[in-house]
Amino acid sequence: MSGAPQTGVWRQPAQVWAVAFACVVAFMGIGLVDPILPAIADSLQASPVQTELLFTSYLVVTGLAMLVTSWVSSRIGAKRTLLVGLALIVVFALLCATSGSVDAIIGFRAGWGLGNALFISTALATIVGAASGGSGAAIVLYEAALGVGIAVGPLLGGLLGEVSWRGPFFGVVALMAIAFVAVLVLLRGGDEKRQPIPLAAPFRALRQPALAVLAVAALFYNIGFFVLLAFSPFPLGFGAMGIGYTFFGWGVALAITSVWVAPVLMRRMPRTTVLLTVLPLLAVDLLVAALVVTNPAGLVVCIIVGGLLLGVMNTVLTESVMEATDLPRSVASSSYSAVRFLGGAAAPPIAALLWHISNASIPYVFAAASVLVAALTIVIGRRFLARIDERPADAADEAAAVLVGDAA
Repeated sequence: MSGAPQTGVWRQPAQVWAVAFACVVAFMGIGLVDPILPAIADSLQASPVQTELLFTSYLVVTGLAMLVTSWVSSRIGAKRTLLVGLALIVVFALLCATSGSVDAIIGFRAGWGLGNALFISTALATIVGAASGGSGAAIVLYEAALGVGIAVGPLLGGLLGEVSWRGPFFGVVALMAIAFVAVLVLLRGGDEKRQPIPLAAPFRALRQPALAVLAVAALFYNIGFFVLLAFSPFPLGFGAMGIGYTFFGWGVALAITSVWVAPVLMRRMPRTTVLLTVLPLLAVDLLVAALVVTNPAGLVVCIIVGGLLLGVMNTVLTESVMEATDLPRSVASSSYSAVRFLGGAAAPPIAALLWHISNASIPYVFAAASVLVAALTIVIGRRFLARIDERPADAADEAAAVLVGDAA
């Protein structure tokens, strides 16, 4: 990120590299399943609606778990929280790989979501605490892991999906098992200072108007995000590798704008102005996708352009959450994530259902309308958001925004 010190970024203790590797794999999981959605539907004789529930179960549990992860990690420590999260991902990814029905995979993806919530909520703080060269070096390293993971996930999913739809799940098992051993052996634990966080803190946080406005806006924005991510593999009509290449481009675009472009925009414009500029552009992109949905090349362009816009939105929205109140970052992000993931959870099966009862254009129209509702929410609640336009971000704010924004 611009302004972060570069000295000594790549000269880190082994424990930092262990967590960074685990971060790469965790972020790969965002797009790893995308290329195999049609293959799962065909192989297990599942409807698109059933297949899309793979995202829903994962996101519902991730969101709900975010409400308690800060409570858990503040009591058992960062290392144990990371290990529990990694272990859950390994177990449930393996169960997904060996399942014989889509209903079973839907259930096991829920367990995967719990593990992901525990891991992601703790990863950045662990890297910052263990890195040499200060927080700036840790942030650069974390962002590198983010970019590699988001970009490579769909590509690896496509490669392994060409062999079998089970391949990406087995890939996650192998990589996360390696990450578990690395964290277990290399990361020191037990000596960090713990400040217990009340279990009710994330629930009470939503009483604050600024946080509530941003959470509701994120809920509707996430509908657009996950229609583009989770529904698009079906109308594209590509094989696993074609979908993998498409969402590799999407991931590269999202990583570039979330890590480099969003911070530049926030230094030059008020955050609410950035939000109210990018949200309508995203709605336009989704409407264009609705018009060109039968043209694979046109839809690919819309997906990649969407990735550019989503990267900006993720970082700006989440950083706004961190600046909107005096709440601890972990509490504010937990409350916000729990609400926004509900939109992500609802979007994929609704999109598939709309496709079934009408045509492939309607889900994108639905997504565009939801994104405009998000923009309208910001407009109506802007008087509560004055604080986010007044306070400049520091490097830690921006990195934490990238973390929470791209953890879905």
